[in-house]
Amino acid sequence: MDKPQQPFADGMPNLSEAHVEVPTSERVEASAPLAHAPRFLILYGSLRERSFSRFLAYEAARLLEAMGGEVRIFHADGLPLPDDATAEHPKVQELRQLSIWSEGQVWVSPERHGTLTGVMKSQIDWLPLSEGSVRPTQGRTLAVMQVSGGSQSFNAVNSLRILGRWMRMITIPNQSSVPMAFKEFDDEGRMKPGPLYDRVVDVCEELMKFTLLTRGRADYLVDRYSERKEREPEQLKAVAADIGFAKR
Repeated sequence: MDKPQQPFADGMPNLSEAHVEVPTSERVEASAPLAHAPRFLILYGSLRERSFSRFLAYEAARLLEAMGGEVRIFHADGLPLPDDATAEHPKVQELRQLSIWSEGQVWVSPERHGTLTGVMKSQIDWLPLSEGSVRPTQGRTLAVMQVSGGSQSFNAVNSLRILGRWMRMITIPNQSSVPMAFKEFDDEGRMKPGPLYDRVVDVCEELMKFTLLTRGRADYLVDRYSERKEREPEQLKAVAADIGFAKR
């Protein structure tokens, strides 16, 4: 089989040149530096009175605030199950507005039956990929953490990573998993010093760095060729015809 010689000169007949944008360093720069503190939303996946995921969420909040961030924590008490209420429910509206307000998020879940909890998943399921022209999660940075009652595990954080990718978020490389969480928090709910706490500090530090790098330019970073094509009126008509909604 013959290989084309480089540089390739056989063209790209399948490419729509009108929708191609060549990434440049200049385009990646924020058009106007943001003066406000980085904004973080923290979700946690338990309603228990002594909730280790809530304790870990509070530790992350303290750290992010100490690093100059502004933090909001959503408490899922009273949040209905997905599809068991309308999106106008006050708790759903609170969650969605906080997500839109945020520039970065932290998701903290207990591990239950080898994965994240229903409380955690319900919160994420109430966040739509898009609501009109607004995308409540797209382009926001994300850090994932979990607590476990038993030995070390990464099942919950792995599931959270999949969800973060699906929600089109920029999930940072680092993560935190706290095994035997009942040993790692004192009676007041504060995390004890040690390597596991140090890892939480690492995660928050990395989240802050990625948020500072991406905020103000996230819309450009996640802008996609295929979606620019789909926004064209003719393309919308073609899609409508394919799925049987074209006017006859």
